[in-house]
Amino acid sequence: MRTGSEPVTARSPLRMRFWLSLWGLLWTGAGTVAFSLAGREGWAAACGALFLVVLADLCVVVWRLRQRGGSGSTRASPSH
Repeated sequence: MRTGSEPVTARSPLRMRFWLSLWGLLWTGAGTVAFSLAGREGWAAACGALFLVVLADLCVVVWRLRQRGGSGSTRASPSH
């Protein structure tokens, strides 16, 4: 049953995206190094490209968190 309070209590997933991006950077960086050392250039390039995508996402998340003051909340300020 809907109570009508969902938009008031809604939260942004930016902090979760931040930590998942850090986790992704760790794994894609490790994958790039491991595949490079193993002589698998194609897989290393794929991991490197994914590393850049995750890094770009992390930059966007950090930028959005700084715009909001890091609260991660989508709740609007009271008008009174």
